[in-house]
Amino acid sequence: MEVKYYSKPNCELCTEGLSLLKIVLEDVPFSLNMINIEEDDEAHERYMFMIPVVEVDGEIIQYGRLDYVTLFEALNND
Repeated sequence: MEVKYYSKPNCELCTEGLSLLKIVLEDVPFSLNMINIEEDDEAHERYMFMIPVVEVDGEIIQYGRLDYVTLFEALNND
């Protein structure tokens, strides 16, 4: 399963979210595709007020302040 992680540099929530995703990765196998919205115009327009954003198969799993339980349950069910 591929998880897309939309974020940008110098974003505290993004750094926290990435750390949390790495903890989830220890329990649920997935590949992580990190996308810097500052390098992708379409992603920037779509997610600039939502980052960080976790997406799987085109569906947003969670955004903003991420939590382990929500991510684990969403990623463990696929």
